[in-house]
Amino acid sequence: MPFYRYTARSRTGEKVEGTLDESDKGAALRAVERLGHIPLSITDVQDTSAKKKQPRAGSKRVRGATVLVFTSELRDLLASGMKVGQALTILARRSSGGRLDAVIAELRDHIIQGRGLSDALALYPSVFPSLYVAMIRAGEMGGATTDALERLVSHYQRMQALKEKLVSALIYPAVVLLVGAGTLVFSMVFVIPRFAVIFFELDSTLPLPTRMLIGASEFLVRYGIFLLAALGGVAVMVRQALKTNDGRAFWHRAQLRLPILRSIIEADAFARFARTLATLLANGVPVLQALTIVERTMGNTVISREIRNARDRVTDGTTISGPLAAGRVFPPLMTDMLAVGEQTGDIARSLNHIANRYENELDHRLKIMTTILEPLLIVFMAILVGFVAISMLLAVFDLTSGLNV
Repeated sequence: MPFYRYTARSRTGEKVEGTLDESDKGAALRAVERLGHIPLSITDVQDTSAKKKQPRAGSKRVRGATVLVFTSELRDLLASGMKVGQALTILARRSSGGRLDAVIAELRDHIIQGRGLSDALALYPSVFPSLYVAMIRAGEMGGATTDALERLVSHYQRMQALKEKLVSALIYPAVVLLVGAGTLVFSMVFVIPRFAVIFFELDSTLPLPTRMLIGASEFLVRYGIFLLAALGGVAVMVRQALKTNDGRAFWHRAQLRLPILRSIIEADAFARFARTLATLLANGVPVLQALTIVERTMGNTVISREIRNARDRVTDGTTISGPLAAGRVFPPLMTDMLAVGEQTGDIARSLNHIANRYENELDHRLKIMTTILEPLLIVFMAILVGFVAISMLLAVFDLTSGLNV
């Protein structure tokens, strides 16, 4: 999405400048007006020399944990009394061998040339998302860049903790499934064919389970490569389909219809929505701009579309809870809690309570899922491995009984 640099007048008559991440110039113009400014000029940043000078250092994504470390270090240096340029110079000298090193050096150059920190960060959208840039810009306007960095650190620490919960909940089931599948494939490809040769040499009538197992083994040995190639082709086709808007929307709608997965995805999305919006509003970001940023942080297009619709219905003087409740995607309990915060004039606090509630619910749902999934996977793999063992033992028992006769 292109960047646009704007020059405008605030309501008090002061000249303000900044950059916006919008789809076109018209959208950028409307975004400036939503900020309460009178636009004077809108320029495509891609056409400026500064943008042309932007190196390829920020063209690749950087891990969120790396950005979190950079943010915390920059916060500590600014809190000690350093200027932004001086702090970035110190950070640029400490090479970690990662992709962020070159970005930090270029940020320092932009600051030395007179560019604001938020404007410099906006040149690297793959590293610093719109949420990051908006909070820094709001902090700069209020003279509280350090406080903005502190809120960013807290926010990303919470988001990182949520991500780690999701990943850790899937590690054990994935290991069980992988080990079980590997054991089964090894048996089918290397063990069973050797027993099959012995059984055929003895020319005996094998039990039905043994014949089924040997047939499956022969099929896997002969056509396993083709089967693997077909599965790889299907995986590539599915991955390409998920990159399209229709494919992604279909998959995200399906996720919200699956019984167990739905509750986990919704709890994660609602917690992320509330926490991100609370952080932005507490940092002084206007409501409409904050909703735009929150929309882009959602991992589900269905929920993102509902936030977009709510944002379009939100105008000066209206509430957020009403449009969200009208869409019937967000639960009534959540919108009612948000409405209470709007009535008391402390929306950020209500949003933090909502985020805490759904983070606790996410933790509870993950525990339930892992509690159910782990024994199910173990039983499933035990049935498969047990079928292989019993099928082979039945053939051995038949052969030994025939020899005894």
